[in-house]
Amino acid sequence: MGLLDSMVGALAGGQSGGNNALLETVLQLINNPQTGGLAGLVRSFQQGGLGEIVNSWVSTGANLPISPEQIQRVLGNSSLQGLAAQLGVSPEQASGSLADLLPQVVDQLTPNGQVPQGGDLMAQGLDLLKGKLFG
Repeated sequence: MGLLDSMVGALAGGQSGGNNALLETVLQLINNPQTGGLAGLVRSFQQGGLGEIVNSWVSTGANLPISPEQIQRVLGNSSLQGLAAQLGVSPEQASGSLADLLPQVVDQLTPNGQVPQGGDLMAQGLDLLKGKLFG
């Protein structure tokens, strides 16, 4: 729980309203059934040539960084523009924020070094994150 508390604390310490919206957007991205949820998102990064980076987020070791440009390349311009519009920021700001937050969220949702296989596990993880931040 310590890492989750640290992540939520770090989010709460910054521009609180914007970070709440950012975390909510990231959780929607991760839980999107059209893209295959967390497993689909991980697969997208692997297929985009960023397997080593995304696998580090899932593993129990240190998270490798990702650049805003790499985020944009994997998510695509239209998806990133939609996320940016939802957040009320530019696509560049959105990709930068995602580059900071996405590794932490994926890491928190894969504490055993594996992507959860059951929908219940994913729902529990998302509920835990939402409860910590919005509860």
